[in-house]
Amino acid sequence: MTVSFALANAAALRELPALLARWLPDGRVIGHEYEARNPHRSDRNLGSFRVNLRTGRWADFATGDQGGDPVSLVAYLFRLSQGEAARRLAGLLGLRP
Repeated sequence: MTVSFALANAAALRELPALLARWLPDGRVIGHEYEARNPHRSDRNLGSFRVNLRTGRWADFATGDQGGDPVSLVAYLFRLSQGEAARRLAGLLGLRP
């Protein structure tokens, strides 16, 4: 299945707070950012891993890992290729090719 990254990202941005609460349940919204622990390292405190709720840009300021959209975040969180992340996100959001 071919998925438009732009379509997947746009749909994910509309649902981003709910998606993040599901994927990173210990996080919290602060202003226009979602702050959580990075699940790929021993992150004891909130603060360094953040996702911009308006743009989908994300970063772990402690490691330098970062991305520019929800598809790249899914790829990072679930250790998927960008294409597989887009397909998984599209399926989750009920998008059709």
